[in-house]
Amino acid sequence: MKVEKKVIGNLTKCYSIAPLHYNNQEHFLVAAEKIDKCLLFDLDGNLEDTVWTEPGGVMTMVQIPNTNGEFLATHQFYSPNDSAMAKIVAVRPIEKGKWEVKTLVNLPHVHRFDILQRNGVSYLIACTLKSGHQYKDDWSAPGKVYGAVLPEDLRGFHEGSQLKLEVIKDDMSKNHGYYKVIENGLDTSVISSEQGVYQFIPPEKQGEQWEIKQLLDTPASDAVLLDMDEDGEMELAVFSPFHGDTISIYKQQNGKFEKIYQYEQPAPFLHAIFGGMICQKPTLVVGHRQGERSLLAFTWNQDKNDYEVQVLDQDCGAANVYKYSKDGKDILIAANHGINEIAMYTLEV
Repeated sequence: MKVEKKVIGNLTKCYSIAPLHYNNQEHFLVAAEKIDKCLLFDLDGNLEDTVWTEPGGVMTMVQIPNTNGEFLATHQFYSPNDSAMAKIVAVRPIEKGKWEVKTLVNLPHVHRFDILQRNGVSYLIACTLKSGHQYKDDWSAPGKVYGAVLPEDLRGFHEGSQLKLEVIKDDMSKNHGYYKVIENGLDTSVISSEQGVYQFIPPEKQGEQWEIKQLLDTPASDAVLLDMDEDGEMELAVFSPFHGDTISIYKQQNGKFEKIYQYEQPAPFLHAIFGGMICQKPTLVVGHRQGERSLLAFTWNQDKNDYEVQVLDQDCGAANVYKYSKDGKDILIAANHGINEIAMYTLEV
């Protein structure tokens, strides 16, 4: 692939990225891990608005379905050791330069969340990295996965009247990884923890139980399902262990996932992950935040019958990436946390 890079902004400890449909146009948001801004860009990379200047601590942002620019975001998750005040907030645009931010639910240590839809019902799924700590790097209280039906109108929620959550699964140590995967037409969540990789499927009918499948029992930091060799079955790409340095790909054999590939080089502090189509090929994009801090693209080479990797960038330390297409070109936005840089990569064959 040909790679053209353009720096579109600078944001201290930039971290979270999310698409946003607003005023009949597509945009994307970029927000900071520490106390700093949330910025709104158009798809050409032009800055359109500042959503907030603080408090930051934004791990995840997700648009509320069927709204004009309304979204949910985590606030005040500054690090695994400074996340006890974390919450999910609901954000609504009022006018340029003015966005309403209200508490949806206080949820200490909430790291990832998403909105899944099934049979006309929207479900919030929220993952806590841990459930508490007594000292720095204390992992003795495992995280959990929570769920709730998300009402269409969230304007009645605030600090004094919050959304009620129920525990879907507990005992999820270092509950870090999240990726939405559409499988057989269903929204599903791939969630990674010290206990392995799980797939969560929302209820067929409101009030029923979530379906939970364990895909792998290997400790994992992040994972995604993607049919990389285009044989009709999805492979499982995995980072391990928590914030680890090993990139592996698993394939279903005899009813379970078996490792078929491991990247030969260590990639310390693995973090950014994307799985999807780039330049008409299923592509796994990986960013790591220590060592060479590379941004890597993995694809399947049909002729060689093997995986190959291309270095898209180095010394950048991407925390997260987001891909979209515009004017026939595929574009990757990276929150290059390691150098406080918001970068746009245009990718062509």
